[in-house]
Amino acid sequence: MIWKLAATAAHGPHVSLVAEPIFNIGPLNITNSTLLGVVGGIIMFWLLLSTVKRIKTGKHNRLSIAVLWLFDILFGTVEEILGSRDKAKKLAPLAITIFLFILINNWLGTFPFVGPLTWHGEPLFRGLAADLNFTAALALITMVTAQIWAHRSLGLGGNLGRYFGNPFKDFMHVFSGFLELIAEFSRLIALAMRLFGNIFGGEVLLLVMAYISGPAAPIALIPFMLIEIFVGAIQAYVFFMLTVVFVSLGANHGHDDVSSEVDESRTELAAPGAPV
Repeated sequence: MIWKLAATAAHGPHVSLVAEPIFNIGPLNITNSTLLGVVGGIIMFWLLLSTVKRIKTGKHNRLSIAVLWLFDILFGTVEEILGSRDKAKKLAPLAITIFLFILINNWLGTFPFVGPLTWHGEPLFRGLAADLNFTAALALITMVTAQIWAHRSLGLGGNLGRYFGNPFKDFMHVFSGFLELIAEFSRLIALAMRLFGNIFGGEVLLLVMAYISGPAAPIALIPFMLIEIFVGAIQAYVFFMLTVVFVSLGANHGHDDVSSEVDESRTELAAPGAPV
């Protein structure tokens, strides 16, 4: 942390809305957020493979127990929202992977090596969720998954029937379908912007506070670092929760597997103006 503060105090806070390219692989730009994402991905796979190995051998440590405890809680949440254990077994791998990937990368973004290490004048690492390209891609995966589940549950005609209809037979259905179509796009935007805004804003806050607090930064930044660790976990859980809820809205459309009260309370989290 001291290394990070010293670099910030010496050169001032480096704030960029977009991720900076570090090198190219053919036509593909590799950005500093991509590099940190690769590190986070390696850590996540190591964590999961290590836990699986300890399950098979029966030799658990505190880390594997913590992973199993977290998995059990998250799986129970998926099952509660979908209202079916069989459905939960199909969706939980994606939803829990998203949670772990976001959580690990959010916490990596608070590490001292994120910022001071540079490559040709640009930061070598940047928080992955502080890159709108990543959060938009993750939101797109969520919404496409929701449509796939709705298609499997309702069929092609039934899924399209949620949005389109004959205006001469049922105008209100057409109008509500139009609103639902707008809601789908608003959920996509809200998912991407919420995660990006919270993580990017947190990184900027730490840089600015390190700069203005000067020599007192090592002490002044401690509460802000703790807040960012907490916010990183909350944002990972919110994205996980909304992923499951949006899938359930289509998969359980017209069924009683999930109560409307649960759907409505979870969906409120997707509103752009909702609190973190």
